[in-house]
Parts: sequence; C-alpha cells; structure tokens
Amino acid sequence: MTILETTRLVLRRLLPSDLDDLYALYRDPEIRRFFPEGTLTYKETREEVEWFLNGHPAHPELGLWATIHKEDNAFIGRCGLLPWTIEGRPEVEVAYLLAKEYWGQGLGTEAAHAVSQYGFERLGLSRLICVIDPDNQASMNVARSIGMTLEKAMHDDKGSFLLYSMSRPTEPEPMKRQTRRVAG
Repeated sequence: MTILETTRLVLRRLLPSDLDDLYALYRDPEIRRFFPEGTLTYKETREEVEWFLNGHPAHPELGLWATIHKEDNAFIGRCGLLPWTIEGRPEVEVAYLLAKEYWGQGLGTEAAHAVSQYGFERLGLSRLICVIDPDNQASMNVARSIGMTLEKAMHDDKGSFLLYSMSRPTEPEPMKRQTRRVAG
C-alpha cells in the first residue's frame, strides 16, 4: 500500500518480500554506523519488517515504510514516522535511511520533506523531531533542510544524541478584503 509519492520516490508499507533488501542495508556497518545498536542480524531485520507490516502496532498510521526509487523501481531504504517518548513527552520522529549508492542525490531530503508534510498535513501532528547521533553531519543537514532546528543535546541509556525539532507551520491569516468607500 502506497503511503505517499514524491517526484523520485514511492513510500509504501513494508512487505515480507522486502526482507532481503532491507537486510542488505542493515548488515552494512557504514550505513548503520550512527545507530546505537549497530548492524542487525537477518532475524532482527525480519522481526522489524514483521513489526511494521501494518504500520506501527500501537500507532498504525506511523511506521517505517519501504522507499522505492521510481527511476529503477529499486528498494533503496526505509523512511517514515516513529513514535517515541522523550523526557516523558510523546514525540514523532522523521526517520530516514538510504542505500549508499543513493547518498548525495538529495533523496534523503526529498523523503524527509515528504514524510514531514505527511505528518503535519495528513496526520495533523503538531511537532516532529529527529534523533541524530552528534557525529552524523549528513542527517543534521537533512533535518535542517526540512526546517528543523537543534533543540538540545541529550543523553540516554544508548548514548548521546541531538534532538532536532520543528512545529507544524502555521497557516497565514487570510488577507482581509480591502473595501473602498465611495463618497456619496
């Protein structure tokens, strides 16, 4: 099921048939170097795919979605919206991970921008975040390019991270109609 489309990407629900493609990304130490848990096993990847088949189990409207490159119909990663609780506050993260051969083409920004718009416009979320390793400059660039700003540096049981955030854009007030008084 397609969640959303951009100029170059289709984001859809993960399918069991995505397992091998996702595992190829998750076992790559360079792609996973900024994830606290590092690379994942085939079994761990299968569990994640099963977890997100119908969206996030507790929030079906959220989840990680297969990211398909339209030009070659290739599975190139997974992007989406993930629920978290940070400092006792419910948050929704814009998450993105792409295959190395697609880095540097603006696809991560394209996906993250579409995902954030989807979160604000379709789901009515009021705030979105990115949880980023302090050494992950590429992810910081993506977060900034979609309008997020650094909120603060934090630390939890998995290590240090930066919390980037943005609020739903406010709608501009409609222009008041100018009326002209005619002297009479």
